Amino acid sequence: MLSHINSNNPVAHEVLAAVLQVRYATAAGERPPAHGPASLRVLLWRRALDPHIGRWSLPGGRLRPDEDVETSIRRQLAEKVDVKQLSHVEQLAVFSAPDRVPGPRVVATAFLGLVPAGVDPVVPEDTAWHPVDALPRTAFDHEAIVLRARDRLRAKLSYTNLGFALAPKEFTMSTLRELYSAALGYPVSATNLQRVLSRRGLLVPSGRTASPGRTGGRPAALYSFAHAGMQVTDPFAVLKPPTPKRPATRERARRSPTP
Repeated sequence: MLSHINSNNPVAHEVLAAVLQVRYATAAGERPPAHGPASLRVLLWRRALDPHIGRWSLPGGRLRPDEDVETSIRRQLAEKVDVKQLSHVEQLAVFSAPDRVPGPRVVATAFLGLVPAGVDPVVPEDTAWHPVDALPRTAFDHEAIVLRARDRLRAKLSYTNLGFALAPKEFTMSTLRELYSAALGYPVSATNLQRVLSRRGLLVPSGRTASPGRTGGRPAALYSFAHAGMQVTDPFAVLKPPTPKRPATRERARRSPTP
């Protein structure tokens, strides 16, 4: 969605949003990722006009003279792709390479937007959720914007409480583990996750339990996040994937020195 060029303003300004959500595989034959049953996805729409007709693009459009960039992107997400329930929005970066789009120059202010799990916007037919780690062919520099948004989210999950924006209002630790695993791209231990978040004072037990599944068993406790706005909780923390365990082999055992 490109801005119109004004003869008095040779550089146009557009706003774009990488709207991310953790979603579960629903399509027939769709295989879930290796790290769990869910994946981090981005909302893209298929371009119907040149340039880059048929490619997938981030939602957005022209910045109006009477609005700021965040007001503009929220309006356009609501009007064009019916996304209104955003749990978090933040400015991601300005993309201003002179050749980022064909023709007259267009500067883009990009945003990261998050939709909580369980919310399912009714999007237009030319719009779909795509895995961020398996993107289709995208228009212009939009793949770079998506990957920047993915990396920003993964970094902030380490040192802020931004997990609140991915989760429903109440959740089990098993569900939260699935959300973090999908967002980070590697398996997360529910026990370790609960310990880290509890130590930071981010989890609040609701006193309720989830409905038992078909297999029965003890109902799981429900939790919520203590705050519904982003806060820096541990500025030096970095979440890392688990270290693979080295298999104990007979050869390695034979080479070990005798105590």
